[in-house]
Amino acid sequence: MANKSTGKRLGNMIKIQERRKNWEIVHMDWVTGLPPRGDRSYNACLVIVDRFSKTPIFIPCHKSDTATDTDLLIWNRVISWTGIFTNIISDRDLKFTSEL
Repeated sequence: MANKSTGKRLGNMIKIQERRKNWEIVHMDWVTGLPPRGDRSYNACLVIVDRFSKTPIFIPCHKSDTATDTDLLIWNRVISWTGIFTNIISDRDLKFTSEL
């Protein structure tokens, strides 16, 4: 008999819809561990990629940014330009799964 898992709960496996138009389905992930750069000492980057066109958006940010900070970054720098996404595919980082 197997022991109960003690790790992070895995998400449900679902079939991803076929893409139909730009910025309908996006992939999001964080790149962290970067050397501080710029006047605001950014040390991370939020990467958002459109599944249809494969167009990436790179948003400089801080590793310590909260879920609310991430929400504002996405809203102000991406959704205001692309419109609201139908699906978001991520690695279930706390910045994506936290309650706002």
